[in-house]
Amino acid sequence: MNQVLPNNVQRGISVTFEIALVLAILGLAVLLFVTERLSVDLVALLVLGSLALTGLVTAVEALSGFSSPAVVTVWAMFVISGALAKTGVANIVGRQVLRLAGTGEARLIAVIMLTAAVLSAFMNNIGVAALLLPVVMDIARRTGQPPSKLLMPLVFGALLGGLTTMISTPPNILISDALGDYGLQPFQMFDYTPVGVAVMLAGVAFLALVGRHLLPTRDIAKEFSVSDQTDLGKFFGIRERMFVIRLPANSVLAGRSLAGSRVGSALGLNVIAIIRDGQTELSPDPGTLLFANDRLLVEGEHDQLSELRGRRHLVVANDRPAIEKLVSDEIALAEARLSPGSAFVGQTLRQLDFRQRFGVNVLAILRDGVPRRTSVKGTRLQPSDTLLIHGPTGQLEVLRDVPDFDRFRPVSDVQATITYRLNERLTALRVPQESMLVGRTLAESRLGDAFGLTVLSIRRDEIAQLMPGPQEPLEAGDVLLVKGKPEALEALRGLQSLEIDDHIPPDLGELESERIGMVEVVLSPHTTLADKTLHRIHFREKYGLSVLAIWREGRAYHANLRDMALRFGDALLLYGPREKLSMLGGEPDFLVLTEAAQVVQHPEKAVPAVLVMAAVLLPVILGWIPIAIMAVVGAALMVLIGCLKMEEAYRVIDWKVVFLIAGMLSLGIAMERTGAAAFLAEGVVNMVGGLGPLAVIASLFILTALVSQVMPNAAVAVLLAPIALNTANDLAISPYALMMTVAVAASASFLSPVAHPANVLILGPGGYRFSDYIRVGLPLTVVVMIVVLLVLPIFWPLFP
Repeated sequence: MNQVLPNNVQRGISVTFEIALVLAILGLAVLLFVTERLSVDLVALLVLGSLALTGLVTAVEALSGFSSPAVVTVWAMFVISGALAKTGVANIVGRQVLRLAGTGEARLIAVIMLTAAVLSAFMNNIGVAALLLPVVMDIARRTGQPPSKLLMPLVFGALLGGLTTMISTPPNILISDALGDYGLQPFQMFDYTPVGVAVMLAGVAFLALVGRHLLPTRDIAKEFSVSDQTDLGKFFGIRERMFVIRLPANSVLAGRSLAGSRVGSALGLNVIAIIRDGQTELSPDPGTLLFANDRLLVEGEHDQLSELRGRRHLVVANDRPAIEKLVSDEIALAEARLSPGSAFVGQTLRQLDFRQRFGVNVLAILRDGVPRRTSVKGTRLQPSDTLLIHGPTGQLEVLRDVPDFDRFRPVSDVQATITYRLNERLTALRVPQESMLVGRTLAESRLGDAFGLTVLSIRRDEIAQLMPGPQEPLEAGDVLLVKGKPEALEALRGLQSLEIDDHIPPDLGELESERIGMVEVVLSPHTTLADKTLHRIHFREKYGLSVLAIWREGRAYHANLRDMALRFGDALLLYGPREKLSMLGGEPDFLVLTEAAQVVQHPEKAVPAVLVMAAVLLPVILGWIPIAIMAVVGAALMVLIGCLKMEEAYRVIDWKVVFLIAGMLSLGIAMERTGAAAFLAEGVVNMVGGLGPLAVIASLFILTALVSQVMPNAAVAVLLAPIALNTANDLAISPYALMMTVAVAASASFLSPVAHPANVLILGPGGYRFSDYIRVGLPLTVVVMIVVLLVLPIFWPLFP
């Protein structure tokens, strides 16, 4: 393989305006990557646009990343990897091998890491981590090992396995593609294998023999001497937050459903069980009716209930509510009818975030001539539904031009009263001096979420404020004009009458049965639920399960869970019918952390999937067909033979990575064209060139590895490749040695949970903290670097 750079590669040059401009764009991009103020794919697209607009690259060059063989290979391999997962190929291999793991900690770690590494050689490494995570969690339960001892080795094994072939990780593909762009022979499929396998084996040996003593030990089972699921509840701190409340004999909540009582939404309590006549009903359905003298075993904070009792918080005012009080010169009413092809059809106003999106309230929905005035936010919209909208005239004008409505017209208060009978749902409420609502904002009062009341105006000192915002504070004496069911106020009175019972809550083990269970889940790598709240996705209604706690960044959260935005890496403790817990295993948004709940969607396609994978690899290994072409053909065949559907193929592609690489490739072109890469390479040579080539390799490894902790490793490979090539040119050493160094170091994402999505995946289930990654990852990175320095010159001589 030719190891000399062609003559047209630029040598060191002095700083020019173009170099300064490229470096400024690079610096700003790095800053945005580090601060995470913007999504990484958005940053890449902004870089692309900036380079094109400043003339540093042509329009064709700016967009060339989207047709790059490297980008095509990356997204196609995501599809192939997803097909291997959905047909159960990876599960079969993983389960069979891990059965040989035994119970000893060192052997367990070694087998888990080797299994993950072998699978990661041909599959996306975060996909491998997600597939094996439930299996390893079951092994931890069966052997008594804490998950924190096994999950980090699982992910690090997957990352190390990604170093062994060209298709295993995006940096390897990008580095090979960069060599071709410079007129050099690209790395082939197994050119990474000698160095990659040596690094992988050294990493496995280190963690199995030494690193395991650095792993955190959070063995809750031994600490509390309890069963597995009780252990889970203890880990999340559930037992200490359980108490019993009782419905008095004259409670107005008697005869209402559990959902209608508002115990969960208003008080933030999870109802674990209903105790009635000596019988205990675990995980009651939201439609379960309550009776006088029922005792409810609940989980949560009792401060809200204690604060609610014994005081009046809202009283019916003497004001006669009328719809005309909702209209002024600035605030008006309008009707908007949904067109048959509206994108809003099939969604609820809550899902559309209609209030935040358009700055207006929907007071009612007219359907087939019948007005719907309650539960408006949760009603699924249908074609030809007419919305009665209340809001600022400026916002109404904006809505008039929304194409989802085929008719939009202003409505008088008289028309609204006649057509929608809205006065029947209007109530004037006064906030008394002793109310706990005094000083709280409307959002904090939870009148909307908890009781279904929409505050349309606040009258204070004889001045009416129409359409108050969610951050408007409430004051004593305020008169609120609200829309909602009168029963909501009855529910408030009923909650105030609830009594805290002195009954001792049962042990967690008693809260499970053959029908009811407890399980831990995390968001899957392909989830669409990140940054959404449980309330917004209607989790309780959709899945029939209660979220008892959320584990995030080393601590358990219990309060206001329904309003917490979910994050990738969160672990959710769920409680409910085992049937529904099992069904959750088939949901693509969640990963249930028990192997029994995993659903293989197309097991009959496992053998065809393996054959397609072999058909993809063979021509590439023999050098007949480029990997990009065979990867696309393989992805298409996986869909054609039914290993996954086209919709599933789109979902398993990590589009952030695709757009990140496509956008950042233009920066690599600009760095080379302007001489910025040569300028930075000169800096490297001036600092460490005199110490010899091994010092250069070590410096390049350290730089790449450190940058990979705060930037996506694909972007790091794109940026460091031209610097490595120019450094090799300046020192007259093999470009392959330096490019292999960049490839290995870019995937050494061991020092931070945010350095790689696979690290985030285990953050919740393992109960890890940021410091755990540094304690284990730093010495592992040093081991990897030492192995690279020792092995690299053997397989890739430093001098031509």
